[in-house]
Amino acid sequence: MTLVVRRAGVLLVLALALSSAAPLVAQAIPPQSPTPPLVPNITVTGAPEQLSVPLQILLLLSLLTLLPAALASLTPFLRIVITLHFLRQAIGTQTAPGNQTLLGLALFLTIVLMQPVADQIHQEAIVPLQEESIGHMEALDRAKEPLRQYLGRFVREKDVALFLDITDRPRPASLEDVDLVVLAPAYIISELKVSFQIGAVLFLPFLIIDLLVASITLSLGMIQLPPVMLSTPFKLLLFVLVDGWNLVVGSLVRGFAQ
Repeated sequence: MTLVVRRAGVLLVLALALSSAAPLVAQAIPPQSPTPPLVPNITVTGAPEQLSVPLQILLLLSLLTLLPAALASLTPFLRIVITLHFLRQAIGTQTAPGNQTLLGLALFLTIVLMQPVADQIHQEAIVPLQEESIGHMEALDRAKEPLRQYLGRFVREKDVALFLDITDRPRPASLEDVDLVVLAPAYIISELKVSFQIGAVLFLPFLIIDLLVASITLSLGMIQLPPVMLSTPFKLLLFVLVDGWNLVVGSLVRGFAQ
């Protein structure tokens, strides 16, 4: 008990000494300049608004979440990956080439085909924004124009008219006046139609081989042997002899170069 009292007395004396010395320490320390804010406001020249760093990060993350959907639906990736899927189904190899191989091929072909559009967006929107000669909203408007020109090359007027009726928008004077809200889904429908047409054409020669093999096996009484096991090697042989990958990829790339 006596030891506890002594320790409490020592702590009390130290507290009083520190409290009495605090004003002296405060007078000895010279006043410092106010601490700058951790997140300063960034003013963009030519822009009417001020965007803080958290708001810029929020906008950037929002755009990044939409990037995979835009890449898969508003680029040649849509037509290429569906065509390659139909090709694999037509040959009869369910897992060869694998999904990662097909997606990688479609992705690199998309990068090659979209490079002119990306270069135009970089020169007209990103470079002036980095030089602080335009604001964020003006840069976004400039970036829309090359994408609108690209989508307008492959979209069908019938599909554009459908979404204009759905959104109750007036008919524009030209395709350049169509908003991306209407142009984007119209492009997706147009590409789906084209890719299914290509898939139907790809199925025809392999379907003929399946019919021939099935008729031969039935005429020979080979009922227990599945025709697919016999037709798959012939389809692979036909595809290799005509250099099918070169023909398919070349046709897809030339289809976007019109």
